[in-house]
Amino acid sequence: MKNICLIATGGTIVSKDSGNGLEPELTPQDLLACVPELQEIAKISVRELYRMDSTNISQEHWLGMADCIRREYHAFDGFVVIHGTDTMAYTAAALSYLVQNSGKPIVLTGSQKSVYQRDTDARRNLIDAFCFAADTRSHGVYIVFDGMAILGTHARKTRTHSYNAFSSINCPETAIVREGRVVRYFEPELDGEVCFYDRLNPCVLTVRPYPGISPEILNRTLDCYDGLVIECFGTSGIPAYGGFDEAVKRWAKAGKVIVATTQVPYEGSDMSVYRVGKSLMDAGILEAFDMTPEAVLAKLMWVLGRTSDREEIKQEFRKRVWMDTLQEGKDLQ
Repeated sequence: MKNICLIATGGTIVSKDSGNGLEPELTPQDLLACVPELQEIAKISVRELYRMDSTNISQEHWLGMADCIRREYHAFDGFVVIHGTDTMAYTAAALSYLVQNSGKPIVLTGSQKSVYQRDTDARRNLIDAFCFAADTRSHGVYIVFDGMAILGTHARKTRTHSYNAFSSINCPETAIVREGRVVRYFEPELDGEVCFYDRLNPCVLTVRPYPGISPEILNRTLDCYDGLVIECFGTSGIPAYGGFDEAVKRWAKAGKVIVATTQVPYEGSDMSVYRVGKSLMDAGILEAFDMTPEAVLAKLMWVLGRTSDREEIKQEFRKRVWMDTLQEGKDLQ
């Protein structure tokens, strides 16, 4: 029987109604007591790091989770991280960069309803997560939710209430879990030994343009950030009116690292299609291709936490990490 470490951070799954709405109040022991079947799947040890609504999770908590996994890595066969759904995709992406080439599974899960509710999805998600973590072929960072195993770099929350809350964006789910059995569609390969990182640069701004956007949001924040993620229209275009495109180019000239992604969930970006996109290429802006915005943000924070050399930043960002992009393109060569 595998030894699995349960890392608790809070979320809906351990929440109760406080009178002012749901708040994480249950202990990990309370959670395990509600799902006694887990004891038949693995030997479970508990580490409670936080008891938080995931809305309040930040970069320091990502580093705390990665550090916990680093300290316990050789003592366990795998890890299950209990987490709120609202920012779970961000955390999964961050852990994919902070803990690379893990030969052991790091599985995030949670629920849309508390484990204490009668019609909850919590029990199934917990059982599925532990089944996946205890499977001998599992490795790397995943979200396991509603019976699907999704790469940590391709997960996105796409529903606010339904049990199938997460989608695998621009990549099929790698496996499904059905009645305790893991059925795999494909298996990502490891690329070396496990490597832990302990630095992130949180000074990254994400901007989502909208029709009529003013450049002032960029003009007034230029000195406050080291990196910028632009969630562009369509295949990766930004508006030229009002000087917004010129504001973006000022960031580039100031040495800020800029990555263009798209607001559209599926099929990724291609800055070479339209003139409004080619102007970004000419300014030396990096392209995200089919990465999720969550993965782009986490990856840029990770890269900027490692180096301030612009050429090194470009090279590191372009490298594939845990299959964060499947699309071939000039920026990846």
